[in-house]
Amino acid sequence: MQSPSQTGLTVAGVSAFRGERLVLRDLSFQVPNGGALLLLGANGSGKSTLLRVLAGLKRPDAGQVTWRGLDAREQPAMVAYLGHLDAVKPGLTAMENLALPARIGRGSAAAALQALDLAALGDLPARLLSAGQKRRLALARLVVSRAGLWLLDEPTLGLDTASVARLGILLAAHRAAGGVVVTATHLPLPLDDVAELRL
Repeated sequence: MQSPSQTGLTVAGVSAFRGERLVLRDLSFQVPNGGALLLLGANGSGKSTLLRVLAGLKRPDAGQVTWRGLDAREQPAMVAYLGHLDAVKPGLTAMENLALPARIGRGSAAAALQALDLAALGDLPARLLSAGQKRRLALARLVVSRAGLWLLDEPTLGLDTASVARLGILLAAHRAAGGVVVTATHLPLPLDDVAELRL
């Protein structure tokens, strides 16, 4: 039997409604430390709802989500969520957008910008960034967060080929350090040894 520190993410009997419709029914799975899970399914199948449940943004109507043996909702600092929207503050510079997450996660904003090829744009207001650059800035928040569980909803939106390759490097490094990745996507991702869950 694995110890809580080895189990990573555990979902047990989770069900969830979206409005009046049951989109998740009695879902159970585990993703070990260093693991990755790819959520597959048609639009409306419940992928985004599941990610929101895992992130603690939506309470499941039944079941439980645990992260390393403890209720995931009680560990918000251990979870980093990237949804369809980048949640970038347009009036702040790229560096300023990372200041608070970097302070909370004790990560380096400068290193995160460098990893996503944004170092030269650090002093530029985010409103002047392209859609792809804003997406990369949102991904930089994951890096500075130091969260063990990364939840990604269509992370490659707006990214060019080189940026997708950079994302692959970040995902591999996160997993090598024992982190877990759960992602929903309709496009191929640079993820090796990934489990799949079709909803």
